[in-house]
Amino acid sequence: MSTNWYCLRVISNKERKIKERLDSHIERSNWREIVPHIIVPTEKIYKIRNGKKVIQERTLTPGYIMVEADPHRFTIEIIQAIANSKDVIHFLGRDNPEPMKEHEVKRMLSQVDSSEEEGESLADPFIVGEDVKVIEGPFQNFIGTIQEVNEEKKKLKLIIKVFGRGTEVELNFMQVEKQS
Repeated sequence: MSTNWYCLRVISNKERKIKERLDSHIERSNWREIVPHIIVPTEKIYKIRNGKKVIQERTLTPGYIMVEADPHRFTIEIIQAIANSKDVIHFLGRDNPEPMKEHEVKRMLSQVDSSEEEGESLADPFIVGEDVKVIEGPFQNFIGTIQEVNEEKKKLKLIIKVFGRGTEVELNFMQVEKQS
């Protein structure tokens, strides 16, 4: 069975709830063969709050859900049942949904896959030249300037002024916080 992906416009920040609702409606209506997948493209990110790592999921396409369907069996009844669901605005293409282009689908799916492989990334990345406050370790409460960011190892090289001289220090992301 060849399928197409369709883009469904929904109310922002309700994507996951809408997906759950649509999935259960599709199961109840026995349409799983026609609509095999509904996805909300997300990535795992983390923020540092009070020196603790907090992991969150961020939607890559706010306000949109991707729906995979068999174009030959994707009837107006199914389209309208999905489009008339609570918090759904419409399919792109309205009553005659326009399939996503193949390169768009590949890019979207690869973003989701690479996000899962990489694990989480920092929500607010560190930038060379930026000042950060050390919140843990022997240099606690000192302010340092970022010289190097190693995203892979989650480490930073900072220059911290101690007794008027710049001292290079390597710390992990969890030991510093951005200056407000």
